[in-house]
Amino acid sequence: MSPEIHPPRDGVRVPEQAAALARPPVRVIAVTSGKGGVGKTNVSVNLGVALAAAGRKTLLLDADLGLANVDVMLGLSPRFTLADVMAGRCALADTILDGPHGLGIVPAASGKRHMAELSPAEHVGLIRAFSEIERPVDTLLVDTGAGINDAVLTFCQAAQDVIVVVCDEPASITDAYALIKVLSRERGVERVQVLANQVGSVAEGRQLYDKLARVTDKFLDVTLGFLGAVPYDEYLRRAVQRQSPVTVTFPSSPSARAFRDFAGRIERWQPPSAPRGHLEFFVERMIAGGVAA
Repeated sequence: MSPEIHPPRDGVRVPEQAAALARPPVRVIAVTSGKGGVGKTNVSVNLGVALAAAGRKTLLLDADLGLANVDVMLGLSPRFTLADVMAGRCALADTILDGPHGLGIVPAASGKRHMAELSPAEHVGLIRAFSEIERPVDTLLVDTGAGINDAVLTFCQAAQDVIVVVCDEPASITDAYALIKVLSRERGVERVQVLANQVGSVAEGRQLYDKLARVTDKFLDVTLGFLGAVPYDEYLRRAVQRQSPVTVTFPSSPSARAFRDFAGRIERWQPPSAPRGHLEFFVERMIAGGVAA
């Protein structure tokens, strides 16, 4: 799985070793939510486009394995999906679609019940396929399902950063807290970013974050950060209807500006560190999570 590293001869690094060490680590970000219907996938798509437009080599993995819709939101028609990878009909690289600004998309299958019920071992087998990807990637966005099932927890555990999307509904806040609680206590996740979606203002988004932070600070050993807020925006609704990212269709809209701001903030996060520089470390963390589950 890992690239072959040869020991240096007479203190000189051989090309394979030098190339592996020179390759920068991949930042893996899981985008998730406690409940469905909060706009999580829309956030993942537009954040991916904003990162790609900023020059990041970004890959978006649709990890909502049974109810996938990233390709639908982008108006794409995949020839192969992760269901075909699991069935042995293609390699993972064959599924990758090209999105706006060079964003790569790995589509999953929708309406495939067996994909939503993969065993931990099958999750491991699926994610092992990432070691075969030769496409240059420096940011991997993982759009997980909603809730606290094993697939969601394992993807979040394997990522370096977790973004929890919330909206101004009591159930959204309650379920977000439940998700963060399980990630912290059962999966060892120490850091979570909160993104408030479709709120009246940044101040309202900050209030939602403060509600969560007050409870997590009191009961959980986890550090919460406020990534920001996506304002309620009619242009965002129009973009969804057109099956196009608002960052592409209406780049001057308030929501598009918010996504570009998030991408800029992510650029300023502390760079990831890993023993190797491609996707192997993500595979290894997924395997560890799958075994733990």
